[in-house]
Amino acid sequence: MSVEEILANLATVQATISDAARESGRMPDAITLVAVSKTHPAERVRVVLAAGQREFGENRVQEAQAKWPDLRREYPDVRLHLLGPLQTNKVAEAVALFDVIETVDRPKLALALARQMAQAGRRPDCYIQVNTGEEPQKAGVMPAEADAFIQACLKDHGLPVVGLMCIPPTGEAPAPHFAFLREIARRHGLATLSMGMSGDYLTAISLGATHVRIGTAIFGDR
Repeated sequence: MSVEEILANLATVQATISDAARESGRMPDAITLVAVSKTHPAERVRVVLAAGQREFGENRVQEAQAKWPDLRREYPDVRLHLLGPLQTNKVAEAVALFDVIETVDRPKLALALARQMAQAGRRPDCYIQVNTGEEPQKAGVMPAEADAFIQACLKDHGLPVVGLMCIPPTGEAPAPHFAFLREIARRHGLATLSMGMSGDYLTAISLGATHVRIGTAIFGDR
């Protein structure tokens, strides 16, 4: 994909987000675009950085370690989100590299993150990933366990939990999943909702998303 195509895509997504926010009675700056740069080379990412985008998402710690140190030196105000499952043996690297960890989903990981943050003196924002579709192959805490897990992360582990994240099942209407996640967040006083990707972010915005994760609509197919 050419530089011109990437920039045109970015502008279209930004304008669409603004329009969707206004239609929902919200201010456009209430929604943060997280550009999902996983599997895309640094050259493509640099195009979007140069256009002013500062929030990016990666799925794998190892890929982010290879791609982002040089880009961060050029653009030190970047905020990098981890969007993929986090293994406990990668916690130290994740805490060092990412500004937001969106995939906290089990007690063992919560404990490892709390210990590493205390040791490193660095506290990335955390989102609890909820498996709203109860899919056995997908990461995320099951809905029946979500309330207790959120409170354990906040009170027992002292994690900086600021919000929730979900990925609705493929082939299902996303709106009920987004509404469900919003209700869980409301119960716990969490203001941040990371929900919505290239195919469903307009629905997510209408249901309260504060962060939308968009890759294909900006960078093209991987």
